[in-house]
Amino acid sequence: MPTDIRPTTGQEALELLKEGNARYVDSLTSTDEYMQRRPELVKDQNPLAIILGCSDARVPVEIVFDQGLGDLFVIRVAGNVVAPSQIGSIEFAAEAFGTQLVVVLGHSKCGAVTACVETLINPEQNYSPNLQSIVDRIRPSVYNLHELATANGQDVDADELVDRSIRANVRMSVSQLRHGSRALEDLTNSGQLLVVGAEYDLETGKVRFLDG
Repeated sequence: MPTDIRPTTGQEALELLKEGNARYVDSLTSTDEYMQRRPELVKDQNPLAIILGCSDARVPVEIVFDQGLGDLFVIRVAGNVVAPSQIGSIEFAAEAFGTQLVVVLGHSKCGAVTACVETLINPEQNYSPNLQSIVDRIRPSVYNLHELATANGQDVDADELVDRSIRANVRMSVSQLRHGSRALEDLTNSGQLLVVGAEYDLETGKVRFLDG
């Protein structure tokens, strides 16, 4: 169960995870329908949707969509960006399990998108090479919005730019999945796969679907 106690060291965090897993194992004998399904999932899985979401700890995908064990095939990466490993994971799930829905799930107050906006407003902002690689994948979806915001010479409203950029980044990821993979494009064109974008609101808990 969630705890308000926050560890002060990595070792304490590890102990909390071990304790949590022990509680989970104890719960496997419960009458909860999700737990009763677990044995059948040992041999196979049949997820109803593939979710490409952000790594943000505030967006636990199965909880957000009220789904249980085996229901969702989830790929999480900061900024819900599309890279070869994410595409490959989605191709695998779509082809191996016949899953017919992909949802790119962004969320409000996304740190990765915020970092990208900050680099446009303040070009001297520096990140580690690995974090910069994520920012660079988000940049194309944000750049035009930033250019429009600065075209009249007025100061940029950073919060508004972040909000609009989050949705633009989701839409860019959707487009990349629809058109950046022959396998996914063929499935989409044949009607066997639906790829949509969505945004989760941290304040309300509501998911707004952007298309589809």
